[in-house]
Amino acid sequence: MYTYLTIESFTLQSVIAFAKKHMGTADVRIDPKLNQQLWSRGVKNVPHRMRLRLERKRNDDEGAKEKLFTYASWVPVESFKGLQTTVVDAE
Repeated sequence: MYTYLTIESFTLQSVIAFAKKHMGTADVRIDPKLNQQLWSRGVKNVPHRMRLRLERKRNDDEGAKEKLFTYASWVPVESFKGLQTTVVDAE
């Protein structure tokens, strides 16, 4: 994820593209807090790094084309040093 983020700034389209690529779902939904954090510094000053939580969930809508969707949410961290990818089971 580090090389992916250093190439381009964090925008909403890059979050959606990253989630589609790594989670394998076409339907990506963004948490309102993540959207608020993305736009907190304005259009020209988007953050270069963010910690995300991507969850693959079952789509219970009746007219859904896809069985699964990805829910992207923001995880606040103090420092990015020493962070590792962790797999969290559903609670």
